[in-house]
Amino acid sequence: MFALVLFHDAAPGQRVTEADLAALREALARVPELDCAMIYTPAAAQDAYVDDGAPPPLGMQLHFARLEDLEAAAQAGGILAGLPGLLPSLAGSRATAQAFWRRTWPVPDAGKPPAQACSFVVHYPGPAQDFNAWLAHYIAGHPPLFQRFAGIRGIEILTRVDWVSGLPHETVHHMQRNRIVFDDPAALQAALDSPVRHELRADFHTFPPFEGGNFHYPMWTETIQPGAPA
Repeated sequence: MFALVLFHDAAPGQRVTEADLAALREALARVPELDCAMIYTPAAAQDAYVDDGAPPPLGMQLHFARLEDLEAAAQAGGILAGLPGLLPSLAGSRATAQAFWRRTWPVPDAGKPPAQACSFVVHYPGPAQDFNAWLAHYIAGHPPLFQRFAGIRGIEILTRVDWVSGLPHETVHHMQRNRIVFDDPAALQAALDSPVRHELRADFHTFPPFEGGNFHYPMWTETIQPGAPA
């Protein structure tokens, strides 16, 4: 499964309005060949090890079965190219885009997440000294620890792919994104306060050399199905 990830980085205090979100939902439901889309808006949780400031005011993650379908949706003049114009409340914000391959891992109780779940989204801009070694180490070490979080509903790791974009968004080249999903911010907070979080930090200190740091944000997560009424 391929994922197109779009984010808006805005000025402090700038927030997306409900009217803009309604227009966004309607537009995403009309994207051809879309498997599903997620809309991210800021949530709140505290981590013992990192504080990367306020979350971005808006993000989106769109899933496609084929890279060709993702690229067709991202062509100039298409629905996705027009999304910034549907968001006047975020006028002047930096809009970015990147395509990824999406890996997922089973969790003990995936269940059916609520209409508004909570994701902890993380990105690593990179680069790594040896990206193959870095990714192999991350995939071997982090997902098994994520699986031990109480209440976890989903685990995914996104790795970059080459793609063609006609979007007005700035194309970025992060080496990886990952996301863990919980029912709500309280469940995420409980996970961050658990001993597993300390084990993840210990594993972090064994990563092969890399630059660029990492960035963590709690985000409310609304799922949009194609063809669904807004």
